[in-house]
Amino acid sequence: MSHQPPPFEIHVHGDVRLRDDVDYAQIQEALKPLWSYAGARSLIDVAPSAYEDEPGIRFDPKQHLLQLCWTIEGDEDFRLAIDEACMGLNDIAATGAPIEVSFYDVEFDEEEEGDPDAEARDDFVMCFVGPTPAAIMQVQRDMLVQDVVHLMERHFDASELGDVVAAVDQLFTTRFDALVSSMQLGKPPRGSGPAGGHGGPRKPRHLH
Repeated sequence: MSHQPPPFEIHVHGDVRLRDDVDYAQIQEALKPLWSYAGARSLIDVAPSAYEDEPGIRFDPKQHLLQLCWTIEGDEDFRLAIDEACMGLNDIAATGAPIEVSFYDVEFDEEEEGDPDAEARDDFVMCFVGPTPAAIMQVQRDMLVQDVVHLMERHFDASELGDVVAAVDQLFTTRFDALVSSMQLGKPPRGSGPAGGHGGPRKPRHLH
């Protein structure tokens, strides 16, 4: 029985500031869904990235910073692993942080001659972690404001966008109030990032 190679190269990228009391053993436990997905027996076995120019998974104890710039081969089921890892990071994070997850179609080659209408199955997901729902929403709010202002500055002066920023703030205030009132404060929100989904322009890899 032949086994098909994984259809995606999956790149995970983000910096998560951890609580001062967190040690490597707690990080390893939080990230167990990732190293288990890779078939490893510990985090250290899978911490190096598939690409030598990427730092992989690193912990800076002086800054209490978990650095993720890590590529692995996998399938769509990696989404469950990263969701579970984010839940684990919520328990040890000091502040809110975004984590980018990019899926690159291994079989698609932009320079290969073939069907001009063919599209890559690339996808991009933005996950968020944090010690509280409020910390997570603050990161989401800041990223959305940055994206909206960047887009609208092509047409308006930055000084004219105060009402737009206020509207974004009100949206997040309403969402947070709804979460508090419904007590649905468990799983961190996850939304699509700004780079489009299936069939969109290929998102460049992080280069270091």
